[in-house]
Amino acid sequence: MSGGAYVIDESARRADTDVWFALPPGFVPLPLEELTAARDPERTAGRLTGLGPVLRLAHLFLAAGAVRCCLGLHADDQADGGPLLSLFTLAWRPAEWAPRSVLAARAASGSATAEYLETLELPCGPAALVQTRLEAPSELDLHTPGGLLQITAHIPCPDGRRMAILSLATTAVERARLYRDLLRDIAGTVSFEDPLPVVSDDVPEKD
Repeated sequence: MSGGAYVIDESARRADTDVWFALPPGFVPLPLEELTAARDPERTAGRLTGLGPVLRLAHLFLAAGAVRCCLGLHADDQADGGPLLSLFTLAWRPAEWAPRSVLAARAASGSATAEYLETLELPCGPAALVQTRLEAPSELDLHTPGGLLQITAHIPCPDGRRMAILSLATTAVERARLYRDLLRDIAGTVSFEDPLPVVSDDVPEKD
């Protein structure tokens, strides 16, 4: 699951941006407006792409409040190098005010069905990593006898009144550790303050 250089998305420069994070190579942003408007995401992608079930899953997450959605495509380095598909989403969840460490601890202990729980100390503050196994809705037609693996990072915002929810969902349940490591790395890049250098429009004077 390795790749090349990072690329700065244009959304990172928008004035209304309130969270920044870096996705490693292999993730492609999905068009939110088109997915939200599409009644049949498989038709918009084309039946020959084979991505219909994944896009239907994206549509499900968008309906649940995700504001960012990216398709992950990586090579399975532990097997035959075949493709591993995943879906990354960002969502916001309101929270009753509490210290950020308390919010993170609540998130880490709040899931009775969690397979894995971990508290994190990120550069941006405390967080929780939670792994669960979901039953894929039949209408998604994912053909996953092992269920759907979902790994979620719960990151309290500085104001203590909402959480940034970063999730990775995949049918590759046997690669749970790899996806935990991947989301842990992504969560480590999260910032609630603009980390990018100021871009000046001034043209430097020539000597």
